Amino acid sequence: MVQIKSVGIIGAGQMGAGIAHVCALAGYDVLLHDVSEEKIHAGRSLIEKNLSRQVVKGAIAQDAMDVAMARIKPAPELQTIGQTDLAIEAATENEEVKKTIFKALTPHLGPDTILASNTSSISITRLGAASDRPERFIGLHFMNPVPLMNLVEIIRGIATDAATYETAVNFAKSLGKTTANAEDFPAFIVNRILVPMINEAIYTLYEGVGTVDAIDTALKLGANHPMGPLELGDFIGLDTVLSIMNVLYEGLADSKYRPCPLLVKYVEAGWLGRKAGRGFYDYRGEKPVPTR
Repeated sequence: MVQIKSVGIIGAGQMGAGIAHVCALAGYDVLLHDVSEEKIHAGRSLIEKNLSRQVVKGAIAQDAMDVAMARIKPAPELQTIGQTDLAIEAATENEEVKKTIFKALTPHLGPDTILASNTSSISITRLGAASDRPERFIGLHFMNPVPLMNLVEIIRGIATDAATYETAVNFAKSLGKTTANAEDFPAFIVNRILVPMINEAIYTLYEGVGTVDAIDTALKLGANHPMGPLELGDFIGLDTVLSIMNVLYEGLADSKYRPCPLLVKYVEAGWLGRKAGRGFYDYRGEKPVPTR
């Protein structure tokens, strides 16, 4: 089992920043990489903002925040990530993008470096094959927002060895997370169940069964969900929802996973949810209002 002391994170967006946040708080040295220094800076700013919220709420002390921020170092060059004990890819949910990252990183990896992907749907076996170490490649699917959500799905590829699996489980637990093992099937456990529900809610809107407000209210009050499915889709990002549905549809060849045409249309329009200011809700005013 590998001793993890340093963690490299590829992608400084919402997920990558969240993973860096919890790793630094847990005492790991963190290198944060993205395609530009501006994106890395934005990621560090997001981490600082979220740590400050924890300080205000009394969840952590100011000293803990200061130490955590000092542990997170920018890594503008991808090759720098190769010298960490564990490199976690948290880039966009696109298989070719992820494979390109692993192929570029492979020549710079230390002999014992473990590779992980935060993918929420894509085959760990296929991603691992893009590296030189499929036996030391694993899926670590953190939930969003990472500092608040307790679960990490652990996904072994067909070649992942036992030592890598044990190291990954112990690492996730060291962050205060609970782990759930998932087989390497499209979308694993959480998104195999959750995202088709969101897609079905979009079909319900598309077919005129209910309005945006009625659908979300019905699930919040009728199923005791903290968020309605359309609100949740906006929070995840409708482009990510569509990517996961496409992985399910193509990987399982079952018509029940066909992405709703309305979902496709929203993504084509750039209405991707909260991050774009508009999805099933318009977020550009004082409070969100349905767009339909």
